[in-house]
Amino acid sequence: MGYEEAGRDRSAEPSSGVPAAVLESVFDDPTHGEPGRDRVGVHVWWEFFLVAGLVALGWLLWREDSAALRADNLRTLLVDAVGLGLLALAAGLSLRTAAPNLAVGPVAIAAALHYAEQGDRGLTASVGPAVAVAALGGLALALVVVVLHVPAWAASLAGAAGVVVFIERRSTAVLVQGDYDPGRTAGYLFAGFAAVAVLGGLFGTIRPIRRLVGRYRPVTDPARRRGVLAAVVAAVALVGSTVLAALGGVLIAANGPGPVTPGTGLDWTVLALGVALLGGTSAFGRRGGVFGTLLAVSLVTVLREYAPERGWTLSTWALGGAAVGVGLLVTRLVETFGRPRTGAVPDRSEPVADGTISTGWAMPQSQSVDNWPPTLPTPAAPQPTDPWREPRWEDSPRRWDADER
Repeated sequence: MGYEEAGRDRSAEPSSGVPAAVLESVFDDPTHGEPGRDRVGVHVWWEFFLVAGLVALGWLLWREDSAALRADNLRTLLVDAVGLGLLALAAGLSLRTAAPNLAVGPVAIAAALHYAEQGDRGLTASVGPAVAVAALGGLALALVVVVLHVPAWAASLAGAAGVVVFIERRSTAVLVQGDYDPGRTAGYLFAGFAAVAVLGGLFGTIRPIRRLVGRYRPVTDPARRRGVLAAVVAAVALVGSTVLAALGGVLIAANGPGPVTPGTGLDWTVLALGVALLGGTSAFGRRGGVFGTLLAVSLVTVLREYAPERGWTLSTWALGGAAVGVGLLVTRLVETFGRPRTGAVPDRSEPVADGTISTGWAMPQSQSVDNWPPTLPTPAAPQPTDPWREPRWEDSPRRWDADER
């Protein structure tokens, strides 16, 4: 059950001829990834379009019914945005770590039902157990995913089925028993959500953090393990996404005007994933924007408020499916224009300084050791000697000739 990390036992990109220390400073994934750093320009452009869409839709809502953006209506709208935003953060966190959690919707509905039933006991007594159970369920899901190394979407779908069984035990709608009114702190709730979303996006642009968060993203065979650190990151993301989903469900129930209706909650999963993808989070993991989640949540919330004003009927399934469809197109844009530029490998001809006393001198390249030890020249083979051409037979005087003289 050990966690092998393919390729970590050898130097990064050995065929490039570049030292591993240099590759670590310029590669987003030195062992397997593409050379160079991820580009964020595509996120800037896409977030600009989200801002333009939000301004246009907000102006249309203001022109149709200006009261929707005032007083209590505005506070209710802000709390709705925070509830949806927590679900989107849950889905986006799991997507960034390449461990998508499809149980966020059912968990939110289950937490909403629990709060509706136990709200009269107080906010802490009703929300605390829901968050604790969600954390334990997320931990169990994380252990299944990282220990067995199975796809997170499949394991979380099985977990969602178990949560749906719990939900189906209630056949009728449950009236909220508590008196907690999140509208009284709507501004603070929205500011907190915006701070978490933006700060998370900013931290995600820092190369070491982005590499750490996206470490679970497969680079070769997806069935191969990515190491212990990648497993820990994915497990933390699954637990965190489950807790965020429970908090989002409680907030939606407390802000709703009527009772909480039992349902599978899978439509909320689709909507949460769609909003996360629409904000610029890649479906493959690691890559994502800064303001994208905040803008996408605000855009979808205003659209849900604007649609009834025009007499449109937008179900959660329809809106979520449309958001996922557009979000997949955004994922393709992010993966195409957000990957490192082609030919970003450092120049091999430049010397690598030691950073302390080096002045640019480069050590001479050592000779190849393939032919060590060196071999001496092979002497020519000796020629065979002809005994009939010895000097004593041809050059020395013959004795019998000397006697005759």
